[in-house]
Amino acid sequence: MAARDLVDTCTLEVTAKDIPALAAVAGRIRPGTAISIPYLPREDDDARLAAARAVRELGFTPMPHLSARRIGSLAALDRFLQRAVADAGVERCFVIAGDPPVPAGPFADSAALIGTGLLERAGIRMVGVGGHPEGHPAMTVAQGWQVLGDKCRDIQQRGMAPLIITQFAFDAGVVLAWLDTLRAQGIGHPVRIGVPGPASIPLLARYAAMCGVSASASVLSRYGISIGRLLGTAGPDVFVDRLAAGLAGTSAPVGLHLFPFGGIARSLDWMERYRLRDGQ
Repeated sequence: MAARDLVDTCTLEVTAKDIPALAAVAGRIRPGTAISIPYLPREDDDARLAAARAVRELGFTPMPHLSARRIGSLAALDRFLQRAVADAGVERCFVIAGDPPVPAGPFADSAALIGTGLLERAGIRMVGVGGHPEGHPAMTVAQGWQVLGDKCRDIQQRGMAPLIITQFAFDAGVVLAWLDTLRAQGIGHPVRIGVPGPASIPLLARYAAMCGVSASASVLSRYGISIGRLLGTAGPDVFVDRLAAGLAGTSAPVGLHLFPFGGIARSLDWMERYRLRDGQ
């Protein structure tokens, strides 16, 4: 798989508050690109739905997140889904358990949310679930693979398409090994590999700490960050190069999912430079 193919088909994660920034650069983004909209605790459903509508109106495909433990009731989930499909043409969503240790309603995890049947009845056609190349913080490795496989099977049996979106990582070798194991587990669904867009090194380290991502000196060096320049900015060039090299000669359904921690415009600048690099 060519590195340029990974970049050209990249999807993006954009918060509701960053929709104006997305609108300002919309002409630089491939029409139809999937835009993932996180479920943030400081925002209500109206803000999330407004973001999804704006994404659709800009010519992109909205993919709102559903945070199971933050949803207060079956009725609240149904109401959100009905509005998302009717008002914003939503056909795909990304389901996560969410951070709260105690659920606000009846959903302890994303599997419980999928199991309601409300997604397919509302008209959702694709359901994203999380992948964890560095392991899940609350599960053993074996449990993690079992849960991921079960969720993908349940989604498929309900007539929807599974999509796996991974947490971002700094070590392409770890991601490639995880992809090998994923396929060995018999899970052949499309995968989007989370990758941070260019940002200051302290900002990347802060997000890594928040998300439980390994960011030791040795891991950062494999990403292309030298300990001698911790106050600089880093982009994912080395990571994407190594990922593409590891996927060379395969037709695996793998793409990138970009987290624009340093800003959407800066991430697009990087994508454009990367395409032109070495005459690509």
